[in-house]
Amino acid sequence: MSTTTTPTAEPEQLEPQPAPASRGRRLLHRLVRPATAALSGVLLYLSFPPRPLWWLAVPAFALLAGCLRGRTWKAGFGLGYLFGLGFLLPLLVWTGVEVGPGPWLALAAIEALGVAAAGAGMAVVSRLPGAPVWAAAMWIASEAARARVPFGGFPWGKLAFGQADGVFLPLAALGGTPVLGFAVVLCGFGLYECVRQASRLRATGAVRGGAAAVALATLLAPVAAALAATGLVSDAAEKGTATVAVIQGNVPRLGLDFNEQRRAVLDYHIRETLRLADRVRAGKAAKPDFVLWPENSSDVDPYTDAQAYNDIDRAAKAIGAPISVGAVVERPDGQLFNEQVLWDPRTGPGATYDKRQIQPFGEYIPLRGLIKQFSPGYVSMVRQDFSRGTKAGVFDMAGTRVGIATCYEAAFDWAVRDTVTHGAQIISVPSNNATFDRSEMTYQQLAMSRVRAVEHSRTVTVPVTSGVSAVIMPDGEVVQKTGMFTPDSLVAKVPLRSSRTPATRLGTAPEWALVALAAAGLGWAVSRTVRARRAPGTDVGGGR
Repeated sequence: MSTTTTPTAEPEQLEPQPAPASRGRRLLHRLVRPATAALSGVLLYLSFPPRPLWWLAVPAFALLAGCLRGRTWKAGFGLGYLFGLGFLLPLLVWTGVEVGPGPWLALAAIEALGVAAAGAGMAVVSRLPGAPVWAAAMWIASEAARARVPFGGFPWGKLAFGQADGVFLPLAALGGTPVLGFAVVLCGFGLYECVRQASRLRATGAVRGGAAAVALATLLAPVAAALAATGLVSDAAEKGTATVAVIQGNVPRLGLDFNEQRRAVLDYHIRETLRLADRVRAGKAAKPDFVLWPENSSDVDPYTDAQAYNDIDRAAKAIGAPISVGAVVERPDGQLFNEQVLWDPRTGPGATYDKRQIQPFGEYIPLRGLIKQFSPGYVSMVRQDFSRGTKAGVFDMAGTRVGIATCYEAAFDWAVRDTVTHGAQIISVPSNNATFDRSEMTYQQLAMSRVRAVEHSRTVTVPVTSGVSAVIMPDGEVVQKTGMFTPDSLVAKVPLRSSRTPATRLGTAPEWALVALAAAGLGWAVSRTVRARRAPGTDVGGGR
């Protein structure tokens, strides 16, 4: 009898499961780019004042370049957003000093969207020949957009404003803040390309000569251009000199409610001016040709308050020189203006300048009805919106043409340039930083004024209610400054200049040229991708 044997079934083979350590490594690998993008944004923040670490901007953009190379636009958008948050969250923390974290977080989150858009564009152009050039133009295009929208724009955090101590600063005189910022990004992306080419050489023993040359050029050309542009920077007097006095009266207390003691703020500035007058009579200080007070130095309207009028007039007569007084003025029709008033010691108040670029959510509330639904307390702090001025501010002060760009306006290219094209021989940036406590805001704004001095080759004075007030020479050097929250006065002989730098003459032309360059690079990259997709068997990946 035969026996049939049934074969025994093989046991089911289970796929080996990855070890937990392997999964952890993969997760860590996926987090490297996002973490690097965020940390490189922090590195960019650290390059800004009050730290003199301007050079950190170059490795910050080199790291960003490494994160973005070969990524899709969606990945670039996300990585750019992380970079933007890493940069803007610490940079703008001062916006929440008195009103809490809500406005600060919202502002940083919204502004980071512009950086995210730059990241998306940079990722798209990252495989083009000469990628650093296209990427740098993309960054400037995003800055141009952020300086205009929403609500008139918010240029704070422009890359150029972190370079007041840097080797690239002379480029501000060549093409303004756009050319200065372009050079920094170009150098950073060029640094990454040089490292990438060196790594390829080490791994394969060979690199393409053209690619290596382009990488080296994009690293060195911005530095060479900056060195060549130093001839545009000068502090020599062209129209003689003037002796200017800057008054910092200080405020009775910090915070938003300092305005509740408006009379005290005015009294402090009068007192400091009278002290300076005593020093002049005693021969301890040079007699100024004119005197500059800060923004909000007289929130008591001198046109309607007889005591304020008489006290300012007394100070002007005591110092024997015209004073530019920062006042809050309400017109008969009810309009409210943040105004600089030219006060003559003989004839009293005369010419005025009304601030044109007023600050959203500070001097007026956009979408007031809608915002009130979410934050009625915040809206109530700005009970009445300020109105905008319409004309450039240039005062004739004892024969010197003094251009006025009030506080927030210093961040806007057009507002400062406008004073020079209307004949300003020096520029004054009257400001009020008392609402921002001892934050970095005042140092960031001081750096802006230093860049503006070089950009237009003009002395820039910065009278501030509570510091830091300063006198800046046309080469960007701070020759005098005060401490914070101390009454003080500065007296300095400064050069008067009338020539115009290439940046002043060109205006917005360099910025629009770089925007057009970014658009051209984006168009080229998209057309290459479309052609590649139509070609059979072509892999047009590009990473995630």
